[in-house]
Amino acid sequence: MFVHSVYFWLRDDLSPEATTRFVEGIRSLTAIESVREGFIGTPAGTVREIIDRSYSYALVVSFDDAAAHDDYQVHPVHDRFREQCGGSWKKIVIYDSVSA
Repeated sequence: MFVHSVYFWLRDDLSPEATTRFVEGIRSLTAIESVREGFIGTPAGTVREIIDRSYSYALVVSFDDAAAHDDYQVHPVHDRFREQCGGSWKKIVIYDSVSA
C-alpha cells in the first residue's frame, strides 16, 4: 500500500467562494481511478501539545502501489486541481509512506 498525505494551509485572504472551489477540487481528487481510498478533513478538536492543528485541510489518499500513485500524479483531474486551486494555499506539506 502507498499512502499520500497532503496538508494545506490556505491563504488568509481566500474568499468563501475560493475556499468552496478548493474543497470541491480536493474532493475531485478522490474520484481518480487509481485512488483506493480517500479522506478529506480539517483539524480535529484534540488539544495536546504535540498535535499540530495549524493546517486548514488534509487530503489522505491510498493506492495499491507506487505505480498507482504515479498515475494519480499525472491524471488530468490532478492537473486541473493544481491549475485551478494552486494559488489557494500559502503552505503545503506532503508525506508519502509505504507499508512497513
